[in-house]
Amino acid sequence: MNNRITFRRICQWAALTCLALALSNISSLAENGKPVGEWPAYGGDNTSAKYSPLDQINRENFSKLQIAWAWKSVDETLSKNVSGGEWWTKADNIFEDLQKDNPTRWREKRPPWNDALKATPLMVGGMLYLVTPLSQAVGIDAATGETVWVYNPKSYETGTPTMSFQWNHRGAAYWSDGAQSRILWGTGDGYLIAVDAKTGRPCRDFGEAGRVDLMKNIPRASRKDRDYLNALTYSVTSPPVVCRNTVIVGSAIADRRITREAPPGDVQAFDVVTGKPKWVFHTVPREGEFGVETWEQDSWKYTGNTNVWSMMSADDELGYVYLPTGTPTNDFYGGHRLGNNLFAESLICVEVETGRRVWHFQMVHHGLWDYDNPAAPNLLDITVDGKRIKAVAQITKQGFCFVFDRVTGKPVWPIEERPVPPSDVPGERTSPTQPFPTRPAPFEYQGVSTDDLIDFTPELRAEALQTIKKFRIGPLFTPPSLDMEGGTKGTISRPGEGGGANWQGAAVDPETGILYVPSRNGTSTIHFYTPDAEKGGTVRYTHKVGGEVPRGPQGLPLFKPPYSRMTAIDLNKGEHVWMTPTGMGASRIRNHPLLKGVKLPPLGGGGAKGPLLTRTLLIQAMDGAVTETDTTEGPKLVAYDKATGKAVGWIALPGGAIGTPMTYMLGGKQYIALTVAGDTPQLIALRLP
Repeated sequence: MNNRITFRRICQWAALTCLALALSNISSLAENGKPVGEWPAYGGDNTSAKYSPLDQINRENFSKLQIAWAWKSVDETLSKNVSGGEWWTKADNIFEDLQKDNPTRWREKRPPWNDALKATPLMVGGMLYLVTPLSQAVGIDAATGETVWVYNPKSYETGTPTMSFQWNHRGAAYWSDGAQSRILWGTGDGYLIAVDAKTGRPCRDFGEAGRVDLMKNIPRASRKDRDYLNALTYSVTSPPVVCRNTVIVGSAIADRRITREAPPGDVQAFDVVTGKPKWVFHTVPREGEFGVETWEQDSWKYTGNTNVWSMMSADDELGYVYLPTGTPTNDFYGGHRLGNNLFAESLICVEVETGRRVWHFQMVHHGLWDYDNPAAPNLLDITVDGKRIKAVAQITKQGFCFVFDRVTGKPVWPIEERPVPPSDVPGERTSPTQPFPTRPAPFEYQGVSTDDLIDFTPELRAEALQTIKKFRIGPLFTPPSLDMEGGTKGTISRPGEGGGANWQGAAVDPETGILYVPSRNGTSTIHFYTPDAEKGGTVRYTHKVGGEVPRGPQGLPLFKPPYSRMTAIDLNKGEHVWMTPTGMGASRIRNHPLLKGVKLPPLGGGGAKGPLLTRTLLIQAMDGAVTETDTTEGPKLVAYDKATGKAVGWIALPGGAIGTPMTYMLGGKQYIALTVAGDTPQLIALRLP
């Protein structure tokens, strides 16, 4: 009898122990309150980690993934109405310039949202949510890909969104208090909208019948104002962030202005239930505010931009929001805004309840290179010299990773102010120094010298040397220059205005503290002109579309490879773990007749697409061959070993990846979902057979 009782108690104890271990494991996977298998924010959660603990899909079975379903963008049904003759007539001259400047990219006229379904979908409760380039929000059954609801705010009726030779949108935010749930997003015509997550119907108690006018309190923002593309000058193209029942939203602002005047990129916060304004952070300080003295000659009164056009991050426990800002008006000439120009190109930590600045750091003083902070900062906990630190890491277009204590703003490793070249453009005055992190090392090439030129053969190098003589070159932060008659044709900047890193951002493994960042080796050459005052020009110089750009010899690249790569950085040590080119490179390069018999290394050039991390894999989309044994072309989804960067599996995609992939678990199956281009853009979901 006693033995039976003892045995029963042992069994009960064992069962309870197993249950406790299972619950402990589930709890450890439910990071930041996020249920295992869901993806409730653009970067997975408010830390922007782009990480999921799911591991059903692994290195052994990744190449067996199949398309479970494909959802075609609902924008297609509106194409005939929105892309009619009026839009193309106004854009004809723009496309002609773009085709001259880049004939490969602009070889044909297509609806300008076909390759711009940049959204990463959210997944909560078996539903996927995304926003299309035409600002339509959609609820999709995550198991079948069937459309459950669509909400069309008809924002395109107001006009083309800013900077929209390509319309685009990166997605929505999700909020729930357990009783109700909402999808929130900004529109191309500058409204913040909230709809019921289950039905897609407007939340009538939010703002005015479900929407808030974001232009209402922004100086110089108007739906009547147009930029050089005849597009609106103020829009929203990235998702807001929701923290502690507050929704925080940035903006996209036209940055190819012919005027000194532009709307400022003030960051706004609203009550997520009522839509009532909570606070506004002035990214261009106003009279009496901290930093206004960095805008000489009262240039704060008219200068705009300095906006958060990309994604933001938030620490829900601390109640802090992290704002990555961009360049002031205009991107490449600052003679009308002398000074360091706070809070441009800065990372700003603010209190979520009040908007009060806690700390900030400026990555670029008096920016002239379009080096916006392009992506959401990554929040993670690291251990440095035995000390545990709540950290924030900001990757940049110039190829740096700045790492701070996210509570105090103190740099984890020293950041040095180093001398940089001065400008000789009339009226310009550059900052004499710029900040350089001492750790980690840059993840992308910086600056230009003759040592960087292609050297596959002596003949190709000689031709490259002749080409580069036409342009000014120098280290990182060499300022733009005027085209000289009979002399140089502008300054080559590397990285170019597209980065280095860009909005695709980085991913972080919270278990190891390793950050993974995709990047590209690209350049920009800025050419200035003086706008006609009779046509409204008030700026001395601005960027001219279609100027001469440096081209490599015989149709080959001008610079050495790799042309895109992935870098793994251990943020506990501030050291690179590995760096690898993404792909073997374009076949037009590898099979070029002048390179016959030349053994080429992996060239990269597969694109700096957004990363996704799982417990066992680093996943990224790319174009072209993955390894020397891969003989296929076309777009692919690739899995890498997180420890080494070695490709361990890949599958073909039906079109080039547009957005960053995400993953979720539903019905016992793990899915990977991402948007891809085509005649009609699609959201596809992959799973194992």
